[in-house]
Amino acid sequence: MFGMERQSVRPIALDLGHSVIRMLQLGVSPDEGLYVVDAQQTPVDPDLDAQAGKREEFVAESVRQMLERGRFVDRKIISALPNDCLKIRSLRLDPTQTGQIDEILRDEVAQRFGLNPDTDEIRYLIAGHAYQGDEIKNEVIFFGIDRPSLEQHLQMLEKASLQPMAIDAVPCALFRSFKSSYRRQEDQQLVSVFVEVGCRLTTVIIGRGQEISFIKQIPIAGDQINQDVAHRLGISLQEAIRLRSQLRTAEDTAFDHVTRQSMIDAMSQTVEDLAKEVSLCFRYYAVTFRGEKPQEAVFGGGEAHETALLNALRRHLGIEITIAQPFRGIDLTDSVLAQADATTLSEWAVAVGLGIRGFEPAIERVEKT
Repeated sequence: MFGMERQSVRPIALDLGHSVIRMLQLGVSPDEGLYVVDAQQTPVDPDLDAQAGKREEFVAESVRQMLERGRFVDRKIISALPNDCLKIRSLRLDPTQTGQIDEILRDEVAQRFGLNPDTDEIRYLIAGHAYQGDEIKNEVIFFGIDRPSLEQHLQMLEKASLQPMAIDAVPCALFRSFKSSYRRQEDQQLVSVFVEVGCRLTTVIIGRGQEISFIKQIPIAGDQINQDVAHRLGISLQEAIRLRSQLRTAEDTAFDHVTRQSMIDAMSQTVEDLAKEVSLCFRYYAVTFRGEKPQEAVFGGGEAHETALLNALRRHLGIEITIAQPFRGIDLTDSVLAQADATTLSEWAVAVGLGIRGFEPAIERVEKT
């Protein structure tokens, strides 16, 4: 089990999003199926980021409160490093350099990251063969974080009285979650695209079978769309968030035509920009790996149900777009999620990916760190 003992209750998954903190614990039933032991979430005030140390204090206190009111077992935790703390870069190496990756980490990758190889943390996974003209290279994806950011994360977990079992990267957790339903033999060479549109970043992951081939973090996401709406309508950011939520779920008669059209117009440029960036990821993959064209893209995150964005992506990508179902095959019967709005469950993809880390060998192979 990759160093993690199989037991009836899994470690708690902690997803530290910018707008919501989520905690999820999965259990293993006698027939080896998964079920939700408990799931809790707490919204985060975006203004906390501007106050030194306040966010860390808030997270620690929120986690303690969720532990107290929830049914979580033990305090063992698997957490994900915040996306904006993690640096991700791809590098093409000659096949003869594959055995020298550790040296390249010190000499070239650390410099590109702006990290110190003696004190900071850098990990990698081999994405596969990439084409550069007529030459074949090895594409390697590197993950890096500076030591102070990592220590701050660990100290925050300690303040919350948690026992870290593993620390993961958001893209790896997302891929693990999204791929959990692709375990059949005929899916081993299937090219899949997974996109999480969060608050600050949109994460694009392209993989073949159970292996990650491509990761890109795009600095266009929900926050920018909210700011566009707030500016266009002359309202506060919180009011813009509320109106956008209503627009996604309300009937046509809930908004007057002028307000509805003004909101759509306000979002249009950012939505188009994001759709173009995602389409560029497709082109990069097609040129670099020359693999089979993906047949669909699976979307998760808080913006996964933004109609304007999904329509723009369908125009640019020309493939089917579906919404992630991270809890597919997981029993929700005795959890608070059993009564949850189905449209919000895709937001739990990172937490599910953390929760199943080490449980399924076919999924765990994506991490070669």
